[in-house]
Amino acid sequence: MVGLKTLTTTQLSTWVQQAKLLAHQGQVVERISQLALVNPDLFAVHICCGSGETYSQGDTDCVFPLMSVIKPFSLLYLLELVGAETVFQWVGFEPSDAPFNSLEQLIADNGRPRNPMINSGAITLADKLPGKDAIARTHELSNWLNQVAGCHLKLDEVMLASVRSSNSQANQAITQYLTKAGSVKNQDIALDTYEEICCLSSQVEDLARLGLLLACDSELIKPQHRRIVNSLMLTCGLYKASSQYALQIGLPMKSGISGALLAIVPGEGAVACYSATLDSTGNSVGAIAFVQALSQGLQLSIFG
Repeated sequence: MVGLKTLTTTQLSTWVQQAKLLAHQGQVVERISQLALVNPDLFAVHICCGSGETYSQGDTDCVFPLMSVIKPFSLLYLLELVGAETVFQWVGFEPSDAPFNSLEQLIADNGRPRNPMINSGAITLADKLPGKDAIARTHELSNWLNQVAGCHLKLDEVMLASVRSSNSQANQAITQYLTKAGSVKNQDIALDTYEEICCLSSQVEDLARLGLLLACDSELIKPQHRRIVNSLMLTCGLYKASSQYALQIGLPMKSGISGALLAIVPGEGAVACYSATLDSTGNSVGAIAFVQALSQGLQLSIFG
C-alpha cells in the first residue's frame, strides 16, 4: 500500500529533519530586503488529502509571500474566466531552459512568452486579469481563491514596498519588451499587478488548500483546466530544473523565491512546504529535499 494516506508521523519527522539539514546548503534571497531578513532555519510543511486527512509539521504559523507560486493560480483563474483557447493566444506552453527572468529568450521568441510559469508569461497574464488597476485585480484574484479554496490570502504591504524598492530591472525590461511586441496593453498596470499578486501571503495550510484545487475533482474547477495547470507545473514549474525534478520526483510542482513550494499529487492531495534558502536556479533547497523524500518514500510519482 502506497500513497499520501499511508504517511506516518515517524516518516514525516524523519524527512523534515533531513530536509532541514540540507536547507543550510542554500542562500536566502538578498535582492529584496524583506526576504533577506527571513530566518533561514524556519521550516514548515502541511499536507492536505482529498479524503480529509491533514499532516503538519514545523513552523506552520509563519506567514510568507507566495511569490511565483501564485502563477499557476492566476493561470487557473483566467482559464476559468476566458477558457484555454484565449489564454494560449497570449502565452505559450513550452518549457524554458533559460532563467525565469530572461529577456534574451523573450526577444528570441519575438515577444511571445514561452509559458505562464516564467516572469514574462506571468506579467502577460497579469495584464489580462479583470479590474481597472493593480489593487482591483489583486483583490479580485485573492477573493476568488479564498472563496473556492477556503484559504486566507492577504496582501503583504510591507513586502510589496520592499519588492518595489528593489526595482527589478529585469522585470521592467521584460514588461517594456512585451508592450512593444503587443503582448501587454498597459505596461505600468501589468507590472504593478504582477508585483502585487506575488506579495499575496499565507501560511502553509492555506497553500496546501490552494493545491487541493489542482489535486482533486471539485464542482468549482473544470477538470480540463486542472489538467492544463498540472501539466505546466510539471514541465515548467521549477524553471530550468523542471525536467530534472520531473525525473526525480514526478509531481507537478511550483516554487517561489520566498522559499514556498507546492507539490500536487493528482487524485490524492497537495503538499505545501516553506523553507527560505534557495539553490542557484531559485528553488527552495529544503522544500525540494522534503518533497523528493516524500515522493520516493511513498511512491507518489505520477509515472508509477
